[in-house]
Amino acid sequence: MASPLPLFPCTIVGSYPQPDWLIDRQKLSGRFPPRTRAKELWRVDEEFLRQAQDDATRIAIQDQERAGLDIVSDGEIRRESYSNHFATALDGIDLDNPGQALDRSGEPVFVPRIVGPIRRRHPVGVDNLRFLRANTDRAVKFTVPGPFTMAQQAQNEHYATDREAALAYADAVNAEIRDLFAAGADVVQIDEPYMQARPDQAREYGIEALNRALDSVGGRTCVHICFGYAALIHERPEGYSFLPEFSGACCSQVSIETGQSKLDCSVLASLPDKEILLGVLDLSSNEVESVETIKERVRRALEYVDAERILLAPDCGMKYLSREAAFGKLAAMSKAAAELRAEA
Repeated sequence: MASPLPLFPCTIVGSYPQPDWLIDRQKLSGRFPPRTRAKELWRVDEEFLRQAQDDATRIAIQDQERAGLDIVSDGEIRRESYSNHFATALDGIDLDNPGQALDRSGEPVFVPRIVGPIRRRHPVGVDNLRFLRANTDRAVKFTVPGPFTMAQQAQNEHYATDREAALAYADAVNAEIRDLFAAGADVVQIDEPYMQARPDQAREYGIEALNRALDSVGGRTCVHICFGYAALIHERPEGYSFLPEFSGACCSQVSIETGQSKLDCSVLASLPDKEILLGVLDLSSNEVESVETIKERVRRALEYVDAERILLAPDCGMKYLSREAAFGKLAAMSKAAAELRAEA
């Protein structure tokens, strides 16, 4: 059983860097996260891939523990991207003939093609959650892609509208979250970056789809919204185009980034009933921030959010960083949290 969480608990958003012996990081670094399957990224033969992923996942868990995190994940080590592992496991998708859609960068990419009713045929991440739970005594978090984002990352040839597609994805996500909590998850995070990238559509049906995915799930849930991977999208806007709207969402936590963007934290006052997963690590470079820099980023948020509602995290997933830099940043974040607790 995990111990009660301290003030300023530390966690990661989702991904941790995969080892070079497991995945071709050179191929990974030159592309946006794949929306369809990308088996060519794996260096290990399929016969031995599961064993290799198990070993790499153990390393990621141990690194998080050694860095001092209070809530650990599996680092998404088994995934080619944050979304394709789930989106390509559903009924209603033609995996052999992908479609095309514009990425948030405006570039066309291959995406799942919806040709029939979206349904979850079986649990997708439960076995991996159980593996995580068996390899740590700390609180654990597992991530799933959000229904709005998956609908935006698909070519819809079945549903009359994208809203209907998003609601179908929401039902699949809802079933998955229920099974993850039943299998021992302490927190389930839903990744919804496209609500920031496409706020007009998100205002039409994004919260509706999200709340449908969260309906009666019975556990602590987090929604992650971001400006995109810093290694790929270098320009950061001055603020979120879709954030106060989450006050109407059923989630427990909202995950945002402030490290690289230097976000004006006054916007956090619009979410008085949410815990804030505060991004305090800039992932645009491998430079490890000083403990004092991280503490200052937290203090900016403390002007608008009670300390008891703040958790510390990187801005986004860490998969594009070097493993050494990722560990160093997490260790510095944990030390900053310990010093802030002592000062509280």
